[in-house]
Amino acid sequence: MRFSSYSVLPGLGTTLGFSLLYLGLLVLLPIAALLLFAVNHMSAAEFWQVISSPRVLASFRLSFFAAFAAALLNSLFGLILAWVLVRYRFPGRCLVDALIDLPFAMPTAVSGIALCAIFAPNGWIGQALAPLDITLAYNPAGVVIALTFIGLPFVVRTLQPVLRETEAEQEEAAASLGADRWQTFTRVLLPTLIPALITGFALAFARGVGEYGSVIFIAGNLPMVSEIAPLMIMSHLEEYDYAGASAIALVMLLISFVMLLLINQLQAWSWARIGGNRA
Repeated sequence: MRFSSYSVLPGLGTTLGFSLLYLGLLVLLPIAALLLFAVNHMSAAEFWQVISSPRVLASFRLSFFAAFAAALLNSLFGLILAWVLVRYRFPGRCLVDALIDLPFAMPTAVSGIALCAIFAPNGWIGQALAPLDITLAYNPAGVVIALTFIGLPFVVRTLQPVLRETEAEQEEAAASLGADRWQTFTRVLLPTLIPALITGFALAFARGVGEYGSVIFIAGNLPMVSEIAPLMIMSHLEEYDYAGASAIALVMLLISFVMLLLINQLQAWSWARIGGNRA
């Protein structure tokens, strides 16, 4: 007996057309407008002068390296947090699980003010660290803290479904075959989690690169020290230098796209490797 396939949505041609139209209007059109504006309002020499200034280069370094460091921290601690929430039952678990999404719901300015109240020199934690000459606000460390705060949910929410699908029997089988906990984690669990971990890292990194509201309060915005690239864009806009702001934004767009493309290729390679090992 033959069964005809039935899909709720229309065929490939219609759905692909709507998908490309939606992507073009929301993503490609603004990017094209940014590129055309920068090209039409600046010469190559002016473009290079803007993006190669020491202050702008310092902001690029801080934005990308801080986002990378924050994404690494979130990958480590987000994995531990997701593991605890999925594998264990304890009082207050639902509350902890709900708190994970708090950075999603909070306005970024509120997040920045809250972080300042904690890590500033006169804050709760800042006061305790001041006698040790440790400062976690108004410097690059504050930028990393803010980006870690807003990027954590991406890693946790990406890993949780994968951990739920990973059966505990696999760990028990590895233990019965003589594997210790470290061998079970690195050889049984980690290969399955790597693609999701890379996805969470990419999402946290992408969010961190473009973050503005929660960073400017705790960063201090010192030139050549704690100025992020989005702040440089806002500074040019406040001076009505729209061409300069477009140039900085275009460079950030290109660098972010290349890095995310490489991360996606790494993720695809990880999935292919897992599929090959299972086969």
